[in-house]
Amino acid sequence: MWKEFKNFIMTGNVIEFAVALILAGAISLVVNGFVNDIVMPIVGQFAGGMDFGSMKHVLNPAVIGADGTIVSPENAIRYGAWINSIINLIIVGFVLFMIIKAYNKTKKPPEEAGPSGPSQEDLLTEIRDLLKK
Repeated sequence: MWKEFKNFIMTGNVIEFAVALILAGAISLVVNGFVNDIVMPIVGQFAGGMDFGSMKHVLNPAVIGADGTIVSPENAIRYGAWINSIINLIIVGFVLFMIIKAYNKTKKPPEEAGPSGPSQEDLLTEIRDLLKK
């Protein structure tokens, strides 16, 4: 059983999948950083200087004790983070679209068949007719 598991793990598909998964995690960090640190400040500037990441609707405010410790944390709907996630999704979708579009351009178009000559039957009929003459 161990040998079968080792053979399964060491196949190319599993290793390629693991590498793809690790790269996807790294790309996710890069895209999130791009959206949160570059795109959202620009979008916020055009939207009147607001920071989408901090937008929320407080359901219950935090309760702070006399000594300054938090007795009960704030309960809020953080819709600004959700807006960031939607913009993140749009950017990732656009980038994937551009990658697939570029990949499709690199693919070799199917070769068109040139002008077809006479069929084998036509050639045999022509040879037969020539032999009769």
